[in-house]
Amino acid sequence: MKMIVGLGNIGPQYKQTRHNTGFMVVEQFAEKAGLQFTSRKMEAKLATGQVNGEKVMLVEPTTFMNESGRAVGALMRFYKLDIDDLIVVHDDMDMPLGKIRIRPKGSAGGHNGIKSIIAALGTSEFNRIKVGIQHPQKSTVVNYVLGKFTEEQRATFNIAAGHAVAALFDWVDGKTIPDLENQYN
Repeated sequence: MKMIVGLGNIGPQYKQTRHNTGFMVVEQFAEKAGLQFTSRKMEAKLATGQVNGEKVMLVEPTTFMNESGRAVGALMRFYKLDIDDLIVVHDDMDMPLGKIRIRPKGSAGGHNGIKSIIAALGTSEFNRIKVGIQHPQKSTVVNYVLGKFTEEQRATFNIAAGHAVAALFDWVDGKTIPDLENQYN
């Protein structure tokens, strides 16, 4: 089974914010794959089903961003998943808006959701798709990441989200992370 985790914050006040990029990408993947978030388990909303013959679980932690590892770690242990069967989608404000980067491992880069997952799993050796939201120019980091995309930014973000969704389908189909890095970077 493949586990795709989107990072974000729960609650209507956070819907469609830059920090909910992971949720938005995973929700687009779910829609294209015909999957629905119908259950809750271990502090996460889940959608499960078959995608091109592969069992897939989509995960949106309900712990808020900074505690995402609680849900991810518990699910990985419960389902006895291999670290190679995990991919995490999240925002990255140190990348230009609209850029995606696919990595097989790495540091948290200051992202508290990723820090939490690394702590829960005891490793940083997990796959991830980072979606650039760019660094704030005039506002504080907190206000920026918890703010919504402007109309112009939204168009650019939607293109990047589409690329991230395509990369997730390719990953589920068995393409390796190095192949995806070369194709989508």
